[in-house]
Amino acid sequence: MKNKAVKKVELHCHLEGAAPPALTQSQAERYGIDLSSHLREGRYVWHDFGSFLECFDKVSEVYKSTEDYALLAETYLAELASVGTIYSELIVSPDHGDRIGLGADAYIEGVCEGLRRAKAKFGIEARLIVTGERHFGPESVIGAALYAARSGNPLIAGFNLAGDERMLKVSDYARAFDIAREAGLGLTIHAGEVCGPFSVIDALDVVRPHRIGHGVRSIEDAELVKRLADTGVVLEVCPGSNIALGIYLDFASHPLPALLNAGVKVTINSDDPPFFHTSLATEYERAELTFGLDKATVDALTRTAIDAAFVDESTKEKLRAQLDRG
Repeated sequence: MKNKAVKKVELHCHLEGAAPPALTQSQAERYGIDLSSHLREGRYVWHDFGSFLECFDKVSEVYKSTEDYALLAETYLAELASVGTIYSELIVSPDHGDRIGLGADAYIEGVCEGLRRAKAKFGIEARLIVTGERHFGPESVIGAALYAARSGNPLIAGFNLAGDERMLKVSDYARAFDIAREAGLGLTIHAGEVCGPFSVIDALDVVRPHRIGHGVRSIEDAELVKRLADTGVVLEVCPGSNIALGIYLDFASHPLPALLNAGVKVTINSDDPPFFHTSLATEYERAELTFGLDKATVDALTRTAIDAAFVDESTKEKLRAQLDRG
């Protein structure tokens, strides 16, 4: 399976988590920020979930301006396009824009400019998923939902809830999803990653999402697996992330093949790729070489991702045509 020959789609990737180490190093030098404890020999350095978050936050410090975020988004999308990716959804946080002092509007505008440049230069289609972060509490998440709902920005296509699954209950964030749903945004939520099947069940019952971010621990509950298969809720699976964070010890124990065999709709994603020493290209290669999927099956996963994308039907038809052309 030649990498570029295989058309790819990614639905689950955090923008700051996709920051290429070389670009981050250049930005650090530009701003005089010492990253030596978190970036060495072109690799991000962390050893557990807490230090990963610390490293993530430190790396994010070197992206400060609207132009920085345009450059970051364009650079990552250029990387994706170079390996045959035709569509990408990037997870972004307006709260992050506020926290770094840039402001949500300037932050989002920078990212959108990066999307526009990437489409003009490389032909890759992309959208944004606005996320609320559980650890900042329900009011903050409601604020993110209101921002997405009121933006009128055609590149903002969906709403997500990320952060530590162990924080509060899904029902504490229900209002945010109601706001996003009423605005016509696609709904996805991180669940079934750190926490077990109950987190996915809560998400399905309370949020009624179109997709679940990760969701791999659903495999521990046979009734839940059947429910996912019957309802067609799509899982945004990120195998390399799951191994890097210790959700599973190795790829042999990863449930992607079992979920597929049970009829669950699955897509392939990279999450925070350079932090987990992976890439979307690597994840697609892994689907074949590690999980033993043939090209027809991998293409079917990509078609699932197109069907589940938070874009209009006309755009989906164009993406399907690109996939069919190979």
